[in-house]
Amino acid sequence: MKERWTDQIDKITSDFKQSFGTLTINELNWKPNQNTWSIGQNLDHLIVINGTYHPVVRTVREGKYRLPFLAKLDFMVSFLGRTVLKAVQPDRKKRMKTFPIWEPTQSDIKEDIWNRFEKNQTELKQLIQSSSDLLDSGTVISSPASKNIVYKLETAFDIIVSHELRHFEQALEVDRLRKKDST
Repeated sequence: MKERWTDQIDKITSDFKQSFGTLTINELNWKPNQNTWSIGQNLDHLIVINGTYHPVVRTVREGKYRLPFLAKLDFMVSFLGRTVLKAVQPDRKKRMKTFPIWEPTQSDIKEDIWNRFEKNQTELKQLIQSSSDLLDSGTVISSPASKNIVYKLETAFDIIVSHELRHFEQALEVDRLRKKDST
């Protein structure tokens, strides 16, 4: 099962690099309007959001993780997990506003974005690979954005991969607009 996620992460990383790796820093920072993230901001957002799961898993491992009462209700864990997973599907039919903790850290992305992105993807794969025991035991976590949004760690990894695909699609859309704007 872990390979499913790590293989998808490798493909997403490759797709981002293949589609946008030759763009200049100005092209990575190009935005069609103030309400739309640039390609670089999409990359930065993924770095920010994925990084928020590491402390959660670390705290679970340390035995210090405390879940809200909702986590004891299996139907709520399943319902909330399915709801969040559905919301981050790549089809992007519905726009979403992200939680403030997951906003891109900057609007003027620097040239180190590719190194940061690839490092983050590697760390994410390592997190998944080192979580077999937690996956096997059906570990439940809260979303890093809200203690009351609970789901299984397995669902969290599904959410992360779907979310990355969603932002790849968003970046493709921005790139199409950028190319159209430059003609």
